[in-house]
Amino acid sequence: MTLMLAGCIALLFVRGIGILGNNTGVVWGFPIANYVWWIGIGNAGTFISAALLLTRQPWRAAINRFAEVMTIFAVSIAGIFPILHLGRPGYAYWLTPYPNSMDLWPQWRSALVWDFASIVAYLVFSLIFFFLGLIPDMATLRDRARTRAGQVIYGLLALGWRGSARHWQLHDRLYRTLAALALPLVVSVHSVAAMDFAASLMPGWQETIFPPYFVIGALFSGFGMVVVLAALIRQGLGLQAVITHRHFAVMGKIILAGSLGMALSYGTEWFSAWTSGDPAEREHLRFLFTGDYAPLYLAMLGCNLLVPQLLWSGRARRSIAAVVAVAVVLNIGMWLERILIIWNTLSHTHLPAMRGVFVPTLWDWLILAGSLGFFAFLMLVFARILPAAAMHDLGRLLHQREQSR
Repeated sequence: MTLMLAGCIALLFVRGIGILGNNTGVVWGFPIANYVWWIGIGNAGTFISAALLLTRQPWRAAINRFAEVMTIFAVSIAGIFPILHLGRPGYAYWLTPYPNSMDLWPQWRSALVWDFASIVAYLVFSLIFFFLGLIPDMATLRDRARTRAGQVIYGLLALGWRGSARHWQLHDRLYRTLAALALPLVVSVHSVAAMDFAASLMPGWQETIFPPYFVIGALFSGFGMVVVLAALIRQGLGLQAVITHRHFAVMGKIILAGSLGMALSYGTEWFSAWTSGDPAEREHLRFLFTGDYAPLYLAMLGCNLLVPQLLWSGRARRSIAAVVAVAVVLNIGMWLERILIIWNTLSHTHLPAMRGVFVPTLWDWLILAGSLGFFAFLMLVFARILPAAAMHDLGRLLHQREQSR
């Protein structure tokens, strides 16, 4: 699937974006929807790790490592899609704020420039946060390496870590400071993605609720992906004693809370559109439930609102299979939400002559599937060369439990 993605991207660069389903009306199509979906998944990993660190949740130790890696990989994949959508990817460097005597670029009124700035800032921060938490484990791998090459590589990555009290004091101080910075950064990054839509004059998009609405959706879908990864890593690496049923029960509660937050967001969106008195907004609301994409919209509501309600049951939350199934369904629902935000508005704009239905092509689906395969490939490489769970955090947790007995 990774090779398929590379082939599709090569074909796209050679033949142009005409191979995709984008048309005169729905100019964004799959690429921007996939971008928003992937960056939503990416926003959750660092946020989850940082929030659980600041609230001193002991169960964080089992999931924080692969949640942070999920962020890095998902944000990196998200950054590919705006470039694919440009049509002239050779000019992608125009998005960077480089000096320009002609004062043409960067065009700060362009949402693409906002996206570039937010993606790069968040990716750099996530890499620093991830690497800082990895340093003690790198020292352990350095001390246990059986080859000279392993000792040198892990030794360089450990940055001279000795595990002294002074090292731990400085590490914890910086780690918690970065965690405190991560929370507003996550909110700002997905708010920027939301402003791609809210800063326009299109019906259904010009809403102040979009930034918090997108942030809630990002955390919702991101936690769903964490649940899926936790189940796969637990089974594949034999970490049943580390990632327990209790972890899935707790994450099930968070998914349920996220579903209720999404329900509030949808309700607010509908209420605002109807009470605005704007004929275009009311027509857009009618189109959501009766238009060409109404079956997909109803399926999205079922995935995001109805299916997670199963987690009110304690028995369902204690079942790993049930929690994972709900997580998979909600991620499908969140992808439908991202694509329908684009389709419903751009297919039913102010100008009737510009209205039309979006029909995805085979290449749209192959690029989406290839991105999922590329993400799985990166996660497998990570699990092969680095500890999938934070060894020093688990060791500290085990020591605290022994001390309390």
